[in-house]
Amino acid sequence: MLIIFGGLPGTGKTTVARALAKQTGGTYVRVDTAEQAIRASDVLKSEVGPAGYMVAYGVAEDNLRLGNTVVADSVNCIKITRDAWLSVAARSGVPAVEIEIICSDKDEHRRRAEARATDGPGARNPSWDEITNRHYEDWGQSPLVIDTAAQDVEQSVAEVMSRLALGSRPPGRYA
Repeated sequence: MLIIFGGLPGTGKTTVARALAKQTGGTYVRVDTAEQAIRASDVLKSEVGPAGYMVAYGVAEDNLRLGNTVVADSVNCIKITRDAWLSVAARSGVPAVEIEIICSDKDEHRRRAEARATDGPGARNPSWDEITNRHYEDWGQSPLVIDTAAQDVEQSVAEVMSRLALGSRPPGRYA
């Protein structure tokens, strides 16, 4: 199964995705990590662009073909990236579920965004203005939505696991 996370920076998306991967034994694939590695290679003279996503799609597909569950972590703010993740699942012959992480309390979201540490040398977190002004397309068909505003990581992971374990498919798009 491909579990596709998306959401604005500072919502708790990475924290929940990592915890879910650890708890389930899934392979964790993060677009930010791919982008940071590309930047660190010093081969690009401009922005990373879609390269980080392309690397993550490839790593995810390799792991899905090995039979691993993959937890994919990215902002995933536009339809084209969401559709590309679903295509990875389809090519691999596995189901996919999309999960949008939100933080409905704007003050808490801002506090988290401004307080979080960077993920290594050369990494930079977006400012609150960059987060709130980011182009973020509506998901259209509803993904699973997890609101981290009033629950901790363990509660968020438990909610994801509970909703994924239902006898019927949770709402969302499937490959």
